[in-house]
Amino acid sequence: MARSRKRKNQDNNAQMSRRALVLGGLMSTTCLVLAGRMRYLQLERADDFRLLAEENRINLRLLPPARGVIYDRHGTVLADNSPNYRITMVREDAGDVDLVLSRLSRIVNIDRAKLDRARDEMMSRPPFVPVTIADRLSWEEFSLVSVNAPALPGITPDVGLSRDYPLGADFSHVVGYVGPVSDYYLETTGDTDPVLQIPDFQVGRYNVEARLEDVLRGRAGSKRVEVNAAGRVMRELDRSEAQPGADVQLTVDAYLQNYAEARLEGESAGAVVIDTQNGDILALASAPTYDPNLFVRGIPSSIWETLNTDPYRPLANKATQGLYPPGSTYKMVVALAALEAGLIDPSDTVFCGGSLQLGNRRFHCWKRGGHGHMGMVQSIAQSCDVYYYDLAQRVGIDAISAMAERLGCGVRHDVPLSGVATGIAPTMDWKLSNRGEPWVMGDTLNASIGQGFVLNSPLQLAVMTARLASGLNLNPRLIRSVDGVEPDYPAITPLDVNPANLAKIRDGMFEVSNGARGTALGSRTILQDYLIAGKTGTSQVRNITAAERAAGVIRNEDLPWERRDHALFVGYAPAHAPRYAIALIVEHGGGGSAAAAPLARDILLYAMFDDLPPLDAYPANQRAAVQERHAAMTLLPRRGSPDAPTSGTTGTSRA
Repeated sequence: MARSRKRKNQDNNAQMSRRALVLGGLMSTTCLVLAGRMRYLQLERADDFRLLAEENRINLRLLPPARGVIYDRHGTVLADNSPNYRITMVREDAGDVDLVLSRLSRIVNIDRAKLDRARDEMMSRPPFVPVTIADRLSWEEFSLVSVNAPALPGITPDVGLSRDYPLGADFSHVVGYVGPVSDYYLETTGDTDPVLQIPDFQVGRYNVEARLEDVLRGRAGSKRVEVNAAGRVMRELDRSEAQPGADVQLTVDAYLQNYAEARLEGESAGAVVIDTQNGDILALASAPTYDPNLFVRGIPSSIWETLNTDPYRPLANKATQGLYPPGSTYKMVVALAALEAGLIDPSDTVFCGGSLQLGNRRFHCWKRGGHGHMGMVQSIAQSCDVYYYDLAQRVGIDAISAMAERLGCGVRHDVPLSGVATGIAPTMDWKLSNRGEPWVMGDTLNASIGQGFVLNSPLQLAVMTARLASGLNLNPRLIRSVDGVEPDYPAITPLDVNPANLAKIRDGMFEVSNGARGTALGSRTILQDYLIAGKTGTSQVRNITAAERAAGVIRNEDLPWERRDHALFVGYAPAHAPRYAIALIVEHGGGGSAAAAPLARDILLYAMFDDLPPLDAYPANQRAAVQERHAAMTLLPRRGSPDAPTSGTTGTSRA
């Protein structure tokens, strides 16, 4: 019995020892695992957790870059960054917000509604976040606030940069403007640059500012700041300065542009001037225009409504976006196509009796009684429609449109502007694809005088004129340099046209402005070294019924403005050694010879003289009117004068 009890005790002890051993092993294993984990966290992951701790108290903040400056070809500043004097307020530092705002309003004149908006914004944000109370203060207002700062707790005078367009409305249709980053902008561009998240950051919204956004924007800098648990900045630890955007020099001439805009004032018009040696765009004007600074500073709704409802459409860039029937300015295309195809000799004549019968339809010449026998040079000079009706039937629309594209019409030119139009140089296939109808001969006759389906922009017509004048395959250029480096433009090659045929076209254009029966004789110049060659055009915007023709076509001046014909002129100068080409349209201006040619003549003269032309360049009977007109213009002070626009170091001497 005793032996049995003893054995039982021994078994129990052994069992307890095994259990203690197992428990001890488990506890030892747990301790080892914990020790290993602690070693992993404290030693091997120490840097990672230290970084996480740092990130909880160190914030990285972006610094906006200064936007690149835009210059004209001579270094005149077109878009710059000006100091923006503003006032910010921190609610927790102000104490009695209403009292401080009341004191501030007695020092500087701030709109009450703006103060109320700023107060509401402060109340909706954390008390330590600064809120802009007023911006774009004058230096005097900024100084007053700075001097009175001890009496304005929580108020901080601050200086930032804001986009400024010193020449205002002159370059709105070239340079464009900047605006805030919107959700629409982010969605349509897919731009993920972190700098866009900076409050009040602005991006290019139109024309060069928009098309060269990547070049002009620059790169954001950064600073590291220490913040407390509430997010309040305690101190700045370090910073990396922002990289400013590249400076851009355009090919345009600020003074020629200013004169062109002033000369077009009062019209709904567009004009383009091109250098016939290299394709540089020297002026690109669209009237009426608008001040781009309004869009930077927040345009009032009343002004926005006025711009949008104006029948002259100041927001539209008529020079590049506008598409118009080119009218008789298209006749050089038809004539050159016929010459190149060998279908006509320049001395061949066509009889114009005032109209041409095609099937059961009569196509009329603008001169009711007709021009009689017309050769090619005379047909251009006197703009005989019947001559081109006859010619077009022999050439055909496909050959005409092929020549139009060779001369730059119906082609979208690659210039950094918004909404550059392609135009239409119609063919048989084009009509079938776009209208679902076959081409008919009547369509060809309409196209031969720049009507029907033909549509061109002034930019395209200026390129056409520059190629005709120079014999070179010029393409329009708007960028002269980026940070002093010229773009790698393709080499300029001769136009693939027989020079003898080009010479005949030029002869006709010379007679337009200088011949006894030229349609632009009234807008000629009389100095031999400054003569102009060109072509007038008038394009209909309404149908003229047979009944109206029988009774007499209603004069443009007797029609409502929107039903009057468009007036056009294309030309180049000097006629003997072309340097400048122009295309100009006056919407609903009436006849090209009366409305467009005088404007184009004056702009070409200004380009040639690089200043207001002397009165002896004009016919004697026009000098008094010219002098009076120039005296009434608002023009830039002359280059080099104390009041002249600011110039930078990018400028070059006049070529």
